[in-house]
Amino acid sequence: MNRRELVNAVAGHTGQGSKEVDATIRGLVDVIIANVAKGEVVSIPGFAMFSKRQTKARMGRNPQTGAEMKIPARKRLKFVVAKAAKDAVLGAK
Repeated sequence: MNRRELVNAVAGHTGQGSKEVDATIRGLVDVIIANVAKGEVVSIPGFAMFSKRQTKARMGRNPQTGAEMKIPARKRLKFVVAKAAKDAVLGAK
């Protein structure tokens, strides 16, 4: 499903116009990205949690040569799917 299909599906589900739904989805994505970039955790209950985390520098190995190499510290985006979403998609056990 691409963005246009998502907009049309949400518009059909809510009864709103597709332009309003598109603006809402764009706004939602922009707000999530801006807040996570500032270091805040954004949690959408029943769906997911977005956060930024810092990894530490570590030693690793080059898989081709086996030589040790330093892997630098860096920032990563963390996305954790909520249990309710997992259960809905994968089926509860």
